Amino acid sequence: MYADAETIRRILTSTGDTWAVVGLSNNQSRAAYGVADVLQRYGKRIVPVHPKAETVHGEQGYATLADIPFDVDVVDVFVNSGLAGPVADEAAAIGAKAVWFQLGVIDEDAYERTCASGLDMVMDRCPAIEIPRLG
Repeated sequence: MYADAETIRRILTSTGDTWAVVGLSNNQSRAAYGVADVLQRYGKRIVPVHPKAETVHGEQGYATLADIPFDVDVVDVFVNSGLAGPVADEAAAIGAKAVWFQLGVIDEDAYERTCASGLDMVMDRCPAIEIPRLG
């Protein structure tokens, strides 16, 4: 319902290759770490966004989306559902083209707001699962 095949394909193939990954740190046991690695292997530039602003997978990290000094195409959200809505709003505010809420991250109001503002959005899906399916 929140992830039609056309929107998924568009975000993964033509929206742009700079992906801010909110919640990405050097904690290798977290899903964000592995997903960011997959995105990199598929040619995406990942931008870690985490309060620690750590460098992850060789990419400089930033504490917030607003701190990133260049354009971001897609904001991939790994925070819990209760915090995800404000991240989606911040993604729109920085001029991102799309927002992707990871598996288990669900905020229907944020989905409606984000789509109404003209951004593509996918919710409760994982790009690391979807991108190999594009073949």
